[in-house]
Amino acid sequence: MESTVYFVVCEALSNVVKHAAASEAAIEVVPGPAEHLVVTVTDNGRGGARLGAGSGIAGIADRVRALGGELDLASPAGGGTRLAVRLPCG
Repeated sequence: MESTVYFVVCEALSNVVKHAAASEAAIEVVPGPAEHLVVTVTDNGRGGARLGAGSGIAGIADRVRALGGELDLASPAGGGTRLAVRLPCG
C-alpha cells in the first residue's frame, strides 16, 4: 500500500505541475471509514482533468483498483482538481 500511496501522490503532483497551471496544491492523507486510508490531492488550477486511456490518472486508477480501492476525480473546467483515493487497510 505504501508504494501505491507514493505513486498516487507523485503522479498527481506531476499532473499539477505539467497541466494545471496551479498556484497551490495540497496533499491530505487521513484514516477513512471502515479501516480505509484516504489520500486527497487538490489544486487551484484550470481543471478539466479526466480519466482516459494513456493518462497518468488512468495509471493511478489501475493501481488503486489492484488494491481494491476507489478513485474519485472532480475537475470542472476552470475550477481546480480534486483527486481522492480510498484504499483498504488490511
